[in-house]
Amino acid sequence: MEREHRVAYKVYYEDTDSLGVVYHANYLKFLERGRTEYIGALGRPIQDWNRDGHYFVVYALAMKFKRSARLGDLIEVVSTFRLDSAYRGRFVQRLECRGDVLVEAEVEVVCLDRRQQLREFPPL
Repeated sequence: MEREHRVAYKVYYEDTDSLGVVYHANYLKFLERGRTEYIGALGRPIQDWNRDGHYFVVYALAMKFKRSARLGDLIEVVSTFRLDSAYRGRFVQRLECRGDVLVEAEVEVVCLDRRQQLREFPPL
């Protein structure tokens, strides 16, 4: 069974455009934070994985924008992860606000070594 992880963030002025709506590219930052927190919640922070030569990088990304987040909202990043192969994993993520889904995303990641060569995923 895939483990679900949730982390909440407040939307600040710097995240929004002049109308107080989150700028579309900033959703990527919230999703990245969610993935980082997901990995850390497994018991080992991302910097430890990096120090040991495991770098998790985005290979492909698909997003659907359903609703906008606004200045002052508390949004939740909900993430699950599964290995699709020894070399590729998939995060299924969504951003929610007060129970409404704002954004859905599928993010494929690969694991690289220090030379930026593909390597098998370690047990997460």
